Amino acid sequence: MKVTFPHMGNIYVLVKTLFDELGIEYVIPPMCNKRTLEIGAKYAPEMACLPLKINIGNFIQAMEQGADTIVITGGCGPCRFGYYAEMHREILRDLGYDIEIIALELNDKGIKELLEKMKKLFGGKIASSAIPLYRALKALIQMDKLEALSYVVRAREKEKGATDRIIDEFHKKIKSVYGCKNIVKLIEDTKLMLLRLPLDSGHKPLRIGLVGEIYTLVEPFTNLGIDRLLGNMGVEVNRSLYLSEWIIEHIIKGGLKIRKKQLFQTEAEPYLKTPIGGHAQETLGHSVIYAKQHYDGIIQIYPLTCMPEIVADSILPQIRKDFNIPVMTLIVDEMTGEAGYMTRIDAFVDMLLRKNMTKEKASEALFFRN
Repeated sequence: MKVTFPHMGNIYVLVKTLFDELGIEYVIPPMCNKRTLEIGAKYAPEMACLPLKINIGNFIQAMEQGADTIVITGGCGPCRFGYYAEMHREILRDLGYDIEIIALELNDKGIKELLEKMKKLFGGKIASSAIPLYRALKALIQMDKLEALSYVVRAREKEKGATDRIIDEFHKKIKSVYGCKNIVKLIEDTKLMLLRLPLDSGHKPLRIGLVGEIYTLVEPFTNLGIDRLLGNMGVEVNRSLYLSEWIIEHIIKGGLKIRKKQLFQTEAEPYLKTPIGGHAQETLGHSVIYAKQHYDGIIQIYPLTCMPEIVADSILPQIRKDFNIPVMTLIVDEMTGEAGYMTRIDAFVDMLLRKNMTKEKASEALFFRN
């Protein structure tokens, strides 16, 4: 059995660590690229959302490298993500692929059922399913922290592109590193390299909060590397969703029935009291949080036809009005062009810079008048 899985930001770090710890043979699909999307768009339904199309491309590229089993999460709920496993199965079957698809359903039983399915999936090889999963999650947490650090450093680096080179080298090296201990060490070494980079202490970067649907937020291919684009423009970004946080809250705490109400839910309630699936409440709640923390702007990103984010998108103008914070929405699909995308981002950042300059001039005038 050669197992593969879909790409979704840093999730491959968690899966690689888990399979290394279990001694499972696996195939990491090529990083999402133009061919991945072309394959998925060719075979998936036209109105299917972008993540599903890219997943199909991931699987076909992995099968070309010998994968014969797909592991994907799923589950019931308002978001179409719950249907992915069945849609993948039918599409690949119609294409003539003889491949097994194993769906690890995320439901109200949470981590307990997940561990039981892992035992069955890997033929009873796990003496204790929780230990390999804990180690894999530990690696993902460190990876997410490394990514968050890169957002801070990239906006202030003296040598433009230095952060990108370090992160790119990390992604090259990790594929040949085996086991949790070595993967975490590579992450720590990379973190030290980032911390040693010379920074421009005089640069006060704009701060932009990124909100939206989780896949398009964390997968750089789908958002055209917006965190890098902004960082290389001297903007510090803060992302509202990280995979490790989502897993801890929804799978571990949810499964153990110890999940508590989070800040974003409280902040979202005046605008959207009821969870409607996807990440609509996260989008609205974190937008309010960013506004209260005096961020310069907010960018919402989501795939075309994503209903929860469409609802959030319709409510965001009220948050923009209530807190006087600029908000831009980017909707992505397979037809998204890089030139137009970049033009909108450039214009948004330019507008924020001019707004800040106006504020500073007004403050100076008030100071001298007093």
